[in-house]
Amino acid sequence: MAVIKRALISVSDKSGILELASALIKLNIEILSTGGTAKLFRDNHIAVTEVGDYTGFPEMLDGRVKTLHPKVHGGILGRRDLPDHVATMQAHDIPNIDMVIVNLYPFEATVAKPNCTLEDAIENIDIGGPAMVRSAAKNWKDVAVLTDASQYQAVIDELNSTGALAEKTTFALSVAAFNRISNYDAAISDYLSSFNADGTRNAFPAQTNGRFVKLQDLRYGENPHQEAAFYRDLYPAPGSLVTATQLQGKELSYNNIADADAAWEAVKSFTSTACVIVKHANPCGVAVSNNAFEAYSKAFQTDPSSAFGGIIAFNTTVDKTAAEAVSKQFVEVLIAPDFTAEALAIFSAKANVRVLKIALPKGGATAWEQGRNSHDIKRVGSGILIQTADNHEIAESDLKIISAKQPTPAQLQDMLFAWNVAKYVKSNAIVFCGNGMTLGVGAGQMSRIDSTKIAIIKAQNAGLSLQGSVVASDAFFPFRDGIDALAAAGASCVIHPGGSMRDEEVIAAADEHGLVMVTTGIRHFRH
Repeated sequence: MAVIKRALISVSDKSGILELASALIKLNIEILSTGGTAKLFRDNHIAVTEVGDYTGFPEMLDGRVKTLHPKVHGGILGRRDLPDHVATMQAHDIPNIDMVIVNLYPFEATVAKPNCTLEDAIENIDIGGPAMVRSAAKNWKDVAVLTDASQYQAVIDELNSTGALAEKTTFALSVAAFNRISNYDAAISDYLSSFNADGTRNAFPAQTNGRFVKLQDLRYGENPHQEAAFYRDLYPAPGSLVTATQLQGKELSYNNIADADAAWEAVKSFTSTACVIVKHANPCGVAVSNNAFEAYSKAFQTDPSSAFGGIIAFNTTVDKTAAEAVSKQFVEVLIAPDFTAEALAIFSAKANVRVLKIALPKGGATAWEQGRNSHDIKRVGSGILIQTADNHEIAESDLKIISAKQPTPAQLQDMLFAWNVAKYVKSNAIVFCGNGMTLGVGAGQMSRIDSTKIAIIKAQNAGLSLQGSVVASDAFFPFRDGIDALAAAGASCVIHPGGSMRDEEVIAAADEHGLVMVTTGIRHFRH
């Protein structure tokens, strides 16, 4: 066990530090500290020895050098169980330092400011702090290292209870400390690596350092012979899947999580009350309506057979009426911002259904504030592909009508709805919609005409008419055959990016069939 007689405190974030120092004094623990922290203690009548007085060497170079001294690092790193270490420390008058409480200069917060300069960033790179943290973490059997205010109370409670800290405690603190240093150094590397030789910045740094925190081990991966775990970003976006609270049900599987993310990302993109049903990462039913029950009922109609064992997501509170309808089907995962007590009582009868509650993001100027990823990452052999996330939104004013026939206001709204759904369907994507609901979804085919045919078959299987429907295609039509097929099925409008070498042929086909054709100028491939 680590017996604590002397603590060194040097913190940038002073949250909770006065309470911690007061508790240490009550335990007769001597406190060493540096400039600003020491002044705070003196101002609050907490006994403290400044590090400069302790080492006999003053702080200098605007505080860049203050703890980089053998009396500090010797006191931290010296092993109490090695006679040679003990003798050397005694010979050089180096007392033990048993606890190090350090948080670092706010580099991450500094570079997050839009007006941050390279000089600002450099001055917020901590040197002495990480050195002390590393030293204490390395010597964890004898030294406790605290790097976050959330650790303070548990440590004080243990000291009050036992008079010392157990090895399992100091080891856990050591691991947390090395993780903090790793994240800190990675943030510095990411930022500095983004600078080009001429001083300009690149959106993609020369070296990227992913930082993720494990949430849980999973029973297995995509298939039973694969191992898997679930991690979150170090700083997760508000309203993202990793912020979910599981209210009931079995543990989430690898596939559950992947599909739940697809459903949640799609449903929260709608401003109207919406329901999205996902199967194998593709929406198989999407609808907007006046309430949760109506949205679910319409979404379910699209493809009842695929909805079996699917993931269902709402962007509104699930009430008793919606819960009763959903509970009649086999559901793997149900997601919503909230549930009424009556709804939860209904789902409690189906203990295996995984019910997730996720607060919708409040919105803001950045993708992170909107609960979205700013970048997407895809693993390839011994490497990764990184791209900015497909967060593009389209408005009615962005649409270009290229057909002879003009759309009605209702058709424009249905086309915008269909376009939003197609964004979340695997390429090649063809989506038939009407009256705020999907009617047929064709996904993931090698040719666009095959996706069109599958969407038509899906609608036929569900007994849904495509007469007067609108169709969204995630990319341009390379040939007129897709237009011929959707027109034959009864579609009246089509929305797509445009830009094919055969656009004139495709437009002519639309006019020939009397279709409304609108282009967006934006493609939404999803692989």
